[in-house]
Amino acid sequence: MPWRRLLTDVLLTPVELPRCTRCGARMMLAQIEQMEKGSEERTFECPKCDFIETRIAVDPLTSDAVIRLVSNIKPPS
Repeated sequence: MPWRRLLTDVLLTPVELPRCTRCGARMMLAQIEQMEKGSEERTFECPKCDFIETRIAVDPLTSDAVIRLVSNIKPPS
């Protein structure tokens, strides 16, 4: 059936794997460390050239934009 998706077609993790800035290969997630306010420090490693990169992932539910939107919502008059 053409409408069926294989398990390999579905993204199983919400972590986006960036490309290596040195060689362009897809990097692998090596480590996740929890930070304050729900943020995460994610360490990626390139399997091709062993380059290591660390990125901070902010919790989208605690971002300033969401807080601003929620605080401006008012009940209908």
